[in-house]
Amino acid sequence: MKKLIYMILPLMLLIITSCENVLDQAPVDSFDQNSVFQDINLTKAYLGKCYDFMGGSGPWWGAGVTLGLREDLLASATDEGLCIHRPGGYTFVKGTLSPDELGHFGNTRFDWIRWEPLYKNIQNVNVLLANIDNVPAETQGDKDLIARMKAEAYFIRAFDYTNLLRSYGGLILVDKPFELGEDFSTYKRSSLDETLQFILADIDKAIQGLPKNGDIEQGRATKGAAAALKSRLLSFCSGELVNGGYEGSNPLVSFTTGTRQERLAAAKAAAKDIIDGKYGEFGLTGSTDDPPANMTEEQVMEYADNFYNIFTQKGEWNQEVIWGVQYLNEKGNQSWQNIWWGPNGYHNWGNNNPLEPVVRKFEMKDGTPFQWDKYDPGNDNVRTATADELAADPERNPYNGREPRFYATILFDGAKWQQRPSDGAGMDPEGRVQTGYWVHDDGTVTAGLDTRQSLIEAWNGTKVGYYLKKYVDINTIGQFYRNENAWIEFRYAEVLLDYAEACIELGDVAEGLGAVNMLRNRAGLPDRDTGVDQAQARKWYRHERQIEMFGEGDRWYCIRKWMIADQVIENVHPIKIFHYDDGSVEWNYDTETIVDDRTWPDNRQYWIPISRTEINKATQLQQNPGYQ
Repeated sequence: MKKLIYMILPLMLLIITSCENVLDQAPVDSFDQNSVFQDINLTKAYLGKCYDFMGGSGPWWGAGVTLGLREDLLASATDEGLCIHRPGGYTFVKGTLSPDELGHFGNTRFDWIRWEPLYKNIQNVNVLLANIDNVPAETQGDKDLIARMKAEAYFIRAFDYTNLLRSYGGLILVDKPFELGEDFSTYKRSSLDETLQFILADIDKAIQGLPKNGDIEQGRATKGAAAALKSRLLSFCSGELVNGGYEGSNPLVSFTTGTRQERLAAAKAAAKDIIDGKYGEFGLTGSTDDPPANMTEEQVMEYADNFYNIFTQKGEWNQEVIWGVQYLNEKGNQSWQNIWWGPNGYHNWGNNNPLEPVVRKFEMKDGTPFQWDKYDPGNDNVRTATADELAADPERNPYNGREPRFYATILFDGAKWQQRPSDGAGMDPEGRVQTGYWVHDDGTVTAGLDTRQSLIEAWNGTKVGYYLKKYVDINTIGQFYRNENAWIEFRYAEVLLDYAEACIELGDVAEGLGAVNMLRNRAGLPDRDTGVDQAQARKWYRHERQIEMFGEGDRWYCIRKWMIADQVIENVHPIKIFHYDDGSVEWNYDTETIVDDRTWPDNRQYWIPISRTEINKATQLQQNPGYQ
């Protein structure tokens, strides 16, 4: 197995001792910038801290570099999920986003995309790049290591700048350390065009100096990681938002040189380089052959398990992972997603609930759309079925007969999960999720163990009727243990999706849908017809992207770059499920009950405003349009 790097590299623990005199060494508190860059091991440790702070403020709850793996997911700032504990922090969907009211976009929960913490890490990287050429190199191996560390630093800076660009637009571009006493009033935001070129230059330096995957400790940057970053960046920069969709004449938020066609072509080429293996060998995990027709339940679950296991893998990563963060408890690098997101009936906290409208987007196993009102045309709220009807047609249950990714992504009422803890085992001997209610003939009602009326931690119960399964490890008991499965920041599926989008928007519909079909086949679904027009291809592609990337945070960027927030942000309602003693069931999508009020006020919210605190510190900074 390849050696892993876990990105927890406490700088002060690396003390170089003398073989001749153990007392002949600098005290721990004497390390400063000069001493750090006089020893290659200390420099390597310093670089490790730059990795840690890619996630913003660094280790969060002992988790090391966390990036998108947080208790409150970015996906809950979209039409995908609901944060049940702090919904008010999601100002993007509340219509309250402002320089004075940023919510999670202004605190540590979303640090990996925010102005203040990322500029702190850019300063860290700039210090390293300004000093690394002075590090003594005694051997050719030392020289090679220094060159590689420089390339890693360029990747980290490009990564942080990419996240800043996708949040704010044009940025302050800094390639040297700030100095005490410096006149910061001279720093101004550069145009979006200039910002993109700055980041691309860093990425190209990273690609040139980094090794391929397999030739470096797992978790460090590689050529593939830098290339995937380039694909992600160029894909965002080819969207409607930055190509005249909002404030087209404002160079901070729109490109004013070149054309969108040129940017689409660049995005396509960047993704194609990865697909062609130019920067390493990557591929989808599982078969991309046409799936069997009329799949059995066992075959569906084989495809589901293959997809689910991408996100629960430990140790050496499979070929789909381009770059991510590995967690290992014994190294102090912890992740908590099982307790954060798991059902409350297992003593978990039940956060980030999937929403009913997107749950309905998951297809049937034969690739046809799921149709809620199939058995009662026109009724989009209520489904009912008797015991006899369910026996004759199990698909009357809306959770039966669905596509494999549904079973890999969503925990629904009746989904097989873990064995219950002792205080719930008597009510659930099979270990199945209970988000419904049992209505008895005598008029009494028993609440499911995973509801907000549960006997176990009711306050952590789902507010909408579902829990997130993706990234939650069935073999980890969240009540007692922390997770060790990786957060995958870049995976090959995203590259294929970037490629498909660029192709379709350039008019190469069949080529783009060919990439989409690879993902569908891997997921156990049949091909889309490649002979359709661009509008239909675009609709299919966007559907595929949401289902494939569900819960990973990608949707927040897509909503913005496609400028569809007004179409998808809506109030959140619960699904209520009632089981009766005679075996009949009712599924009621209660649109009269609002569990989270949401609104889209206007297009200014497509960009995060710079905080009032930062503007007050640097009054020359131009605020994003629409904010005061």
